[in-house]
Amino acid sequence: MDTYIPRPLDVSNVPLPEELNVLLESLAANVHEEWAAGRQGQGWTYGPMRDEAKKETPCMVPYEALPEEEKDYDRNTAMATLKAILKMGYAIVPPRGNGQ
Repeated sequence: MDTYIPRPLDVSNVPLPEELNVLLESLAANVHEEWAAGRQGQGWTYGPMRDEAKKETPCMVPYEALPEEEKDYDRNTAMATLKAILKMGYAIVPPRGNGQ
């Protein structure tokens, strides 16, 4: 088998419009929820320290309770996704009536 070489879109030059910051944070929270649901499905639970053998992690908490470093990981995933959508030529339009 050939060595896999990841080739993500280069989104380093894609600006994220300020009005998408609320969406960015909502997506980051959802990234965490998806991760947590997947881990729970694998038998992981909350623990004060990450322990592979016990399947425990301190990140098995609501997004709002995560340390900023962990939130940043989720934000980076969400930001890369939003920037990829924009780079592919799609427009992200806020829903009507949300006050934006």
